[in-house]
Amino acid sequence: MCMTDPISDMLTRMRNANMIHRESVDVPASKIKLSILKILKDEGYIAEFKEIPDDKQGVIRVYLKYGALKQKVINTLVRESKSSRRVYKSAKDIGTVCGGFGAAIYSTSKGIMSDKDCRRLRVGGELICTVS
Repeated sequence: MCMTDPISDMLTRMRNANMIHRESVDVPASKIKLSILKILKDEGYIAEFKEIPDDKQGVIRVYLKYGALKQKVINTLVRESKSSRRVYKSAKDIGTVCGGFGAAIYSTSKGIMSDKDCRRLRVGGELICTVS
């Protein structure tokens, strides 16, 4: 199957698994997906992820996080910059998501990083996705 946007596919798989309270979801592996998942784990939106090698490109198993009463930690997970419409932000235009309760993930010249790191390092880039 030919995928035009693998990052969007990963986010959609996570959104769908989160809606039905699945414990984990498998996505095809890539370096940029691992970077995005590392930021989501550091921000506290997913419990864990691990890379499972196979004969092809590998698989990443993402373990979703829920509250004590099975309430969702991820309420919204939106792909902002698409192949049809790229979204770029300069360092001074990077704001907070949901008043600081959410996170945005940017692709910068210094790598994939969260909005907090972008503000701290004063660097802008392509807005990949937002999560709250």
